[in-house]
Amino acid sequence: MDILDSISKEEIQNEVQDFSAGDTIKVHFNYREAEKTRTQIFQGIVLQKKGSRNNKTFTVRKISHGVSVERIFPLHSPQIKKIEIVRAGKAKKAKFFHIRKMKGSKI
Repeated sequence: MDILDSISKEEIQNEVQDFSAGDTIKVHFNYREAEKTRTQIFQGIVLQKKGSRNNKTFTVRKISHGVSVERIFPLHSPQIKKIEIVRAGKAKKAKFFHIRKMKGSKI
């Protein structure tokens, strides 16, 4: 266990803000196209957080041009530059999968 702890401590980012399911966030991450690297922003609602130690992931859902897009991000990835909380949600559940069935202004 000591070896796993030492490796995971090196990879964990300490500057990650605390957010939960139901929050609206902006994820700034580095996106590589051919030889260029640029920062892309993905803004949406957090559906879930799962995992432990350096294997934590979170799922973000957004609606782009009428099409729902979900993306899973590793929390401690070096490609993620920053995570901004746009709006805190009032969540009573840890998983927000019921949002997938909602339409229109109910979201």
